Amino acid sequence: MTNETQLNSEFLKAVEFVNSYSKPLPADLLLKLYAYFKIASENQKHPGSKVPLINAFKANALIQAKNIDSTAAMKNYIELVEKELKS
Repeated sequence: MTNETQLNSEFLKAVEFVNSYSKPLPADLLLKLYAYFKIASENQKHPGSKVPLINAFKANALIQAKNIDSTAAMKNYIELVEKELKS
Protein backbone atom coordinates (compact mmCIF):
# COMPACT_ATOMS: atom_id res chain seq x y z
CA MET A 1 0.00 0.00 0.00
CA THR A 2 1.46 3.35 -1.02
CA ASN A 3 1.68 6.26 1.39
CA GLU A 4 -0.97 8.11 -0.61
CA THR A 5 -3.34 5.14 -0.52
CA GLN A 6 -2.75 4.69 3.20
CA LEU A 7 -3.36 8.40 3.85
CA ASN A 8 -6.58 8.30 1.83
CA SER A 9 -7.74 5.23 3.77
CA GLU A 10 -6.99 6.87 7.13
CA PHE A 11 -8.77 10.04 5.98
CA LEU A 12 -11.90 8.11 4.98
CA LYS A 13 -11.89 6.30 8.33
CA ALA A 14 -11.63 9.65 10.14
CA VAL A 15 -14.51 11.07 8.07
CA GLU A 16 -16.61 8.00 8.87
CA PHE A 17 -15.78 8.40 12.56
CA VAL A 18 -16.89 12.05 12.53
CA ASN A 19 -20.06 11.23 10.61
CA SER A 20 -21.02 8.63 13.21
CA TYR A 21 -20.00 10.77 16.22
CA SER A 22 -23.07 11.36 18.36
CA LYS A 23 -21.92 13.98 20.90
CA PRO A 24 -22.25 17.69 20.11
CA LEU A 25 -19.08 19.24 18.70
CA PRO A 26 -17.85 22.80 19.26
CA ALA A 27 -18.51 25.11 16.32
CA ASP A 28 -14.82 26.00 15.86
CA LEU A 29 -13.91 22.31 15.57
CA LEU A 30 -16.72 21.68 13.07
CA LEU A 31 -15.55 24.61 10.95
CA LYS A 32 -11.95 23.34 10.88
CA LEU A 33 -13.12 19.85 9.96
CA TYR A 34 -15.36 21.36 7.27
CA ALA A 35 -12.51 23.35 5.72
CA TYR A 36 -10.06 20.45 5.78
CA PHE A 37 -12.67 18.11 4.30
CA LYS A 38 -13.53 20.51 1.48
CA ILE A 39 -9.86 21.03 0.61
CA ALA A 40 -8.97 17.33 0.95
CA SER A 41 -11.86 16.29 -1.29
CA GLU A 42 -11.10 19.15 -3.69
CA ASN A 43 -14.73 20.27 -3.51
CA GLN A 44 -14.93 23.76 -5.03
CA LYS A 45 -18.64 24.30 -4.40
CA HIS A 46 -19.60 27.25 -2.21
CA PRO A 47 -21.10 26.60 1.22
CA GLY A 48 -24.73 25.59 0.77
CA SER A 49 -26.45 26.55 4.00
CA LYS A 50 -29.73 28.45 3.83
CA VAL A 51 -28.47 30.60 6.73
CA PRO A 52 -26.17 33.40 5.47
CA LEU A 53 -24.26 33.62 8.77
CA ILE A 54 -23.36 29.92 8.60
CA ASN A 55 -22.15 30.39 5.02
CA ALA A 56 -20.00 33.28 6.20
CA PHE A 57 -18.40 31.18 8.94
CA LYS A 58 -17.76 28.33 6.49
CA ALA A 59 -16.27 30.69 3.92
CA ASN A 60 -14.04 32.20 6.60
CA ALA A 61 -12.84 28.72 7.64
CA LEU A 62 -11.96 27.98 4.01
CA ILE A 63 -10.09 31.27 3.68
CA GLN A 64 -8.06 30.50 6.81
CA ALA A 65 -7.04 27.11 5.38
CA LYS A 66 -6.54 28.23 1.77
CA ASN A 67 -2.76 27.81 1.71
CA ILE A 68 -2.73 24.06 2.24
CA ASP A 69 -3.00 21.34 -0.38
CA SER A 70 -5.27 18.30 -0.31
CA THR A 71 -2.61 16.04 1.22
CA ALA A 72 -1.97 18.46 4.10
CA ALA A 73 -5.72 18.90 4.56
CA MET A 74 -6.15 15.12 4.91
CA LYS A 75 -3.34 14.95 7.46
CA ASN A 76 -4.75 17.92 9.40
CA TYR A 77 -8.24 16.38 9.40
CA ILE A 78 -6.91 13.05 10.72
CA GLU A 79 -4.78 14.77 13.39
CA LEU A 80 -7.72 16.91 14.53
CA VAL A 81 -9.97 13.86 14.87
CA GLU A 82 -7.28 11.94 16.78
CA LYS A 83 -6.50 14.86 19.10
CA GLU A 84 -9.97 16.29 19.73
CA LEU A 85 -12.37 13.35 19.39
CA LYS A 86 -10.51 10.16 20.10
CA SER A 87 -8.37 11.25 23.06
